[in-house]
Amino acid sequence: MHMLNSKKKKILISVLLAGFIFIIIGASNSDTYRSIARSQRIINEVYKHLIVNYADELDTDEFTKISINNMLSDLDPYTVYLESNERDNLDMLTLGKYGGVGIQLGKRDDHLTVISPMEDSPAKHAGILSGDIISKIDDEIVKDLSLNDAAKLIRGQKGTTVVLTIVRLGEEDPIEFYLTRTDIMVQDVAFAEMIDDDTGYIVLTRFSKNAPREMETALRSLINQDMNNLILDLRNNPGGLLAAAIDVLELIIPKGEKLLWTKGRNKESNREFISRKNPLLDYKVKIAVLINEGSASASEIIAGAVQDLDRGVIVGTPSFGKGLVQSVYGLDSSGKRSLKVTTAKYYVPSGRLIQKPGYINDKLVIRDEKEDSVFVTVGGRKVKGEGGITPDYEVVMPKSTPLLLECWRKGLFFSFSQEWQHKYDSYEDALIDLDLMADFKVFIDAHEVDVTTEGEKQFQEARTKIVALDSNNIDLTHAFDFVEMFIIDREAKLFEKEKDDLRRRLLLELVGIINGTEFRVAESIKDDPVVIKAKEILQDPVAYSGLFQPKNNDKSF
Repeated sequence: MHMLNSKKKKILISVLLAGFIFIIIGASNSDTYRSIARSQRIINEVYKHLIVNYADELDTDEFTKISINNMLSDLDPYTVYLESNERDNLDMLTLGKYGGVGIQLGKRDDHLTVISPMEDSPAKHAGILSGDIISKIDDEIVKDLSLNDAAKLIRGQKGTTVVLTIVRLGEEDPIEFYLTRTDIMVQDVAFAEMIDDDTGYIVLTRFSKNAPREMETALRSLINQDMNNLILDLRNNPGGLLAAAIDVLELIIPKGEKLLWTKGRNKESNREFISRKNPLLDYKVKIAVLINEGSASASEIIAGAVQDLDRGVIVGTPSFGKGLVQSVYGLDSSGKRSLKVTTAKYYVPSGRLIQKPGYINDKLVIRDEKEDSVFVTVGGRKVKGEGGITPDYEVVMPKSTPLLLECWRKGLFFSFSQEWQHKYDSYEDALIDLDLMADFKVFIDAHEVDVTTEGEKQFQEARTKIVALDSNNIDLTHAFDFVEMFIIDREAKLFEKEKDDLRRRLLLELVGIINGTEFRVAESIKDDPVVIKAKEILQDPVAYSGLFQPKNNDKSF
């Protein structure tokens, strides 16, 4: 019973905080504390009766964790309970580094696969190769592990050892690699090059502690190359640190401009952020920011400020709409348990709330302030509210064709490239290989790729239902067989129909493996419709500058 009582103390600590979270907005301090006490008593009684009287003895640590998670489930998805092994992503952002071996992981044909080892990393030095399949991490078989769970096992404290068991193409037996973890620096700028005589292109993948420094270095390099236009690609950038986003904005926004403010229930949550420095880029450098549905949080702060201050154009598709601010509170002295709580909301300069509605169970909120749907920039042009950032120029990426999508899902582009890279002395050899697509056709046929074409699923469902009504009808059977042969014939022609798209995707994989990631990015943007559109706008004075003129007679979007 002594052990049980010590665990009860942990529960009570969690309950204290849980009771606080559930307090309804708008009460006075005295009313709030009375509500806390009342809620606490009820929750404590429930815990006591369950732990002491339940028919089976409960694992109190696990039960506490489940209870807290259930308690948070009706709040926003960013208010979460964290244990020590779940803080990796937070530490990665705040420290700009993590303990690991330097491997980029992916799932290829359901196998945990090394996409690439990082330069100057333990994995690289040990001889781990792109395409290696990880079968075990220490003594744990990884077959059914998610990418996140596998990453947690590989990461760890600097100086500790992890053993990776590798299955490698051409090797009969698995290979064991004993790797000593070290500090792996997070690289936020994935690409920064001039893509024509006037235009610099930067891909920013996250906002860790390192983002401002890397962005400044990239910008200085491009300025020294006489950059007149900048394309900042924030597509699929999930965000990160608020401080990093503000520092990045100060590189491109004039001193004294309001960049952002936050608003919450508590006084310390209400903050204004004003640009404190003279920017690195002056207004002579035109800016296009690229966003999509994967651009969130800090990415939306950048895009929203650039748009609201008429500093540049936004190109792509509407962003995710994540505009909630979190604070982390420790729950015990050990530092092993903490709670990440949404304490405020982000507002960009025009007054727009970034967060999309519907993020919390409406029954929990007493006072829900309604946001306007239309706002204006500093120049007086209208911009859309209601969460997320709506581009000035919307450009939708083309959908992947059926066979290409299935080959990508199965990791066949990657697998083929791993096997065939040794055939070529250079990427240029792959470009002129007339047998490349014939070889790839044999490869995908061997993997029995099953493509479901448009209408096939509906046809099979209809066939099942109708045949069940009259299974002996010969005419129906012949009719269905005829349609099925039509579908099979259509699928057989998919390769020729998609041949150009398949070749393009295959060559991108090959150039990445042979020449490196930067070359892959450089090749991919050559026919990227969003990048092409951004370049067109930046190079057209009317399309760029004309956007910032308010249209008084425009009442719609």
